[in-house]
Amino acid sequence: MKNICKKISDILKTIFGYGVMISLFVGGLTFFGYVVALFIGGNVATAICDVIYNKIFPATIYLAVIMVLLGLIAMYLAGEVALTPEKKQAHKHQGEM
Repeated sequence: MKNICKKISDILKTIFGYGVMISLFVGGLTFFGYVVALFIGGNVATAICDVIYNKIFPATIYLAVIMVLLGLIAMYLAGEVALTPEKKQAHKHQGEM
């Protein structure tokens, strides 16, 4: 069972990595879309900004949220506990009390 969870976790981590890379790339492209719209101006710039804001941003946000969910599931299946605080053990020296 542990091997199956590890294989599923590895697949999900790969999907997570590519998904986050795509969402970051699209986010960067939207910046350049706004810069281009700034230089063009007029009705065309309004149309470019409208498409970016109403079509691309929501899709990018949904993609990022789904990828975060897949990343958390992958961490859970792999047994990683990166999001929990560590319990610190008290070290007592032999001569001190």
